[in-house]
Amino acid sequence: MTIRPWWCDDLPLTRFITDLVFRQFTRLRPESRVPPPSSRGWPPDFALDDDLGADSLELLSLSSCLVQALHLHRGGIEDYLLARRTLGGWVEVCQASLARFDDEITFLTSGTTGAGKPCQHRLEALEEEAIRLAALLPGRTRVLSAVPAHHIYGFLFTVLLPRHLGGETPVEVLDIRDRAPALLRALCRSGDLVVGHPTFWRETVAPSGGRDIGGRGVPNVVGVTSTAPCPAVLAASVTGNVTERLIELYGSSETAGIGWRNASDVGFQLFPHWMRRGESLRRTTASGVVIEAELQDSLHWLDDARFLPAGRLDGVVQVGGINVCPELIRKRLLDHPFVADAAVRPMTSSEGNRLKAFVVPAPGAPGDAELRDEIEAWIERALDVAERPRALSFGAALPVDGMGKLADWRVSVPTMR
Repeated sequence: MTIRPWWCDDLPLTRFITDLVFRQFTRLRPESRVPPPSSRGWPPDFALDDDLGADSLELLSLSSCLVQALHLHRGGIEDYLLARRTLGGWVEVCQASLARFDDEITFLTSGTTGAGKPCQHRLEALEEEAIRLAALLPGRTRVLSAVPAHHIYGFLFTVLLPRHLGGETPVEVLDIRDRAPALLRALCRSGDLVVGHPTFWRETVAPSGGRDIGGRGVPNVVGVTSTAPCPAVLAASVTGNVTERLIELYGSSETAGIGWRNASDVGFQLFPHWMRRGESLRRTTASGVVIEAELQDSLHWLDDARFLPAGRLDGVVQVGGINVCPELIRKRLLDHPFVADAAVRPMTSSEGNRLKAFVVPAPGAPGDAELRDEIEAWIERALDVAERPRALSFGAALPVDGMGKLADWRVSVPTMR
């Protein structure tokens, strides 16, 4: 059975373009009040200038982002994007270009401290992974997605996988990002696959940080989670209350999927298309292309086919020529009795060249002004000069993006000495 290229059908390509354009536009204009696309997405006649409000320079940036993602320059007709101003027009240009070249696709990392790193993938490798996922998830008749299609995780599960689950007729994909996660059980039916991330799953069982909703999982509903570690307690609660089974995927924008495990498993099972080579991973595609995994974590191997992530490899950054580790500084902040949670990262280029911190106050912490004074004074005493965050932000919860991953936060002129 021959499966048509993913871009031949308007709906998957429209979802991909819509999510990519919206993500890029909100980065260009973070103060924009344009609402995210609904579960039905933008219509074909949605005007990128009039309806979205993009000016000529923003349209150029949006088109450049799409050219990079789909390698439209290889088709030679990318300039036609700027001659079209509707979503449907951009879909048509992309289809015409992809008919000439569709061998590669590029995804961006979350880019919480910048524009994101481009990660290039061969489409045949992603298709091979989708086939593996279809074998892992037999009997799925519908995909309910809480993730964007332009992210590699969303692309695999909402664009490629439905074709391999359904064959000549891809299974239905329902975008549930504009639905309340706590109402997920009411949406589910037997045979569903729910694609989420830890923040989404947490809201399905304990809305807005409240108590566990209790109940039973919907029979024959499978959930998947990725983009961040899923605590065992959360996985068990989801399995008991929402789904019959929860599968955790391990991978990154650089590697795509590397392994998977059931919520109750100890280690991740290496996907069979990857082979362990000492401390690295390698795969060979059907056409003979050899791919080395660009690992972001150190892996602890239980045996040659099972592993556990053992910490980031790229945790050290330089501040004023001095190596510092934001994660270690975060752990130091968590030692303070007034700090329930924290995040530490480098400032963006427009904010400065030091570190910044976001602090979630613990119950019983003093008011904003007193708390700020206390934390700033503690930082001055406890941390070396290069380690000290120069700007503090406070909130009830750490900021997250649409994938449930830690998001960046804006700071004004640094306030600390």
